[in-house]
Amino acid sequence: MENIGDGTLARGLTGRDDQLAEAQTAVAWRHLFLSEYLQTEAHEIDPTRARPGDVVIVSGTIGDHGMAIMSVREGLEFETIIESDTAALNGLVASLLGFASDIHVLRDPIRGGLATSLNEIAGQSRVGILFEERRLPVSPDVPAACDLLEMDPFYVPNEGKLIAIVDPRTADVLARMRDHERGRKAAIIGTVTSQHVGMLAAKTAIGGTRIIPLQIVEQIPRIC
Repeated sequence: MENIGDGTLARGLTGRDDQLAEAQTAVAWRHLFLSEYLQTEAHEIDPTRARPGDVVIVSGTIGDHGMAIMSVREGLEFETIIESDTAALNGLVASLLGFASDIHVLRDPIRGGLATSLNEIAGQSRVGILFEERRLPVSPDVPAACDLLEMDPFYVPNEGKLIAIVDPRTADVLARMRDHERGRKAAIIGTVTSQHVGMLAAKTAIGGTRIIPLQIVEQIPRIC
């Protein structure tokens, strides 16, 4: 995995060797994941490129994987089974890269969930990010499981979802994402702002705004 310049990653990401000019991997919390650095002739994707006015999109329901694991561990039963969202995202990424040229950031919200990823992007890009809680796609049983286990779905790991931060003038990335099997429930959840720089904020259902901090300690034990 250390030698990633042999074309294997290029084929996995785009299906074409010649599209990938540079890609890096990062190791965080002893977990190897594809980082959000990608440079091609048509794209420059980097966690420092989020800009005020950009749109924040998530490719589907959040928290499925973490709560699927935890519900089994804790012996919780619901009317429906919470299924892990584990899936390869290379096809969805390739579809987006072939459709829109002004995608600024791509990120898979694995460890620490959506809130951790958005906090990190806000810090790296030196911007604020504001999302609306009512716009978050969440499976019905996930909040119920989180309530029972005293967990926050914003911090629950995901294994088959991605965050895309794009220029608002870019062609309809949301529609393109929904056309793909891995993005059927994609939603625009918020925007990048010049306010509360380096922080993530949420607009609540009652119209207030609250800061969603970066958690120092993960609320779910290592599950993958």
